[in-house]
Amino acid sequence: MTAVQVGDEPGGGFFVTIEGIEGAGKSTLARFIGGRLQSDGFQVIVTAEPGGDPVSEQIRRLLLNSADSITVRAELLLFEAARAQHVERIIKPALVEGKVVICDRFTDSSLAYQGWARGIDPRDVQMLNDYATAGLKPHLTLLLDLPPEVGLARTREVDRFSREGIEFHHVVREGYLAIAKQEPGRFVVIDAQRPFNEVAALALEVINSRLRAKDTS
Repeated sequence: MTAVQVGDEPGGGFFVTIEGIEGAGKSTLARFIGGRLQSDGFQVIVTAEPGGDPVSEQIRRLLLNSADSITVRAELLLFEAARAQHVERIIKPALVEGKVVICDRFTDSSLAYQGWARGIDPRDVQMLNDYATAGLKPHLTLLLDLPPEVGLARTREVDRFSREGIEFHHVVREGYLAIAKQEPGRFVVIDAQRPFNEVAALALEVINSRLRAKDTS
């Protein structure tokens, strides 16, 4: 399936995703960036996966807090179902309206968690990602990188994923870094151990640079 970037259409928006292991600071950064861009006059939607839409939020609660065991393939399919709803109902309409969409996690999370860490063939994960998103890809992905021990120590909310063993999280990190190397034009890797103000400043610098380039293209 050919990758589609809605923002490449006339009047289209700009799609930024933020990725990283547990405790990397994705949600905090997404909210901060959203607020700063809004204050600069941009129309912004800040959202997250799994979730963002009422149906997707119900799936999120099941995925993160189910007391019953969820099989590996069922887990991936639940994520993709939530993603398909999220893209169709929230992300694509916002991009068509010319908004900046900041999304905490997207398709790369499935590749890192269900592909690398859970052991599902990455080709199968990519196929399902493409189907769930109808080929939509971010214009820019910020990968907040830090050692799992540091990230887990920061984590306040405990769910099915944060309870996984440390080796699981090391593999997720390795997966993210490998994915980033495959698409250097889309990814910017940021050292998330740096003070938040430095992380946020770098993220905003990159986003503003890409937005300026888009406006002049």
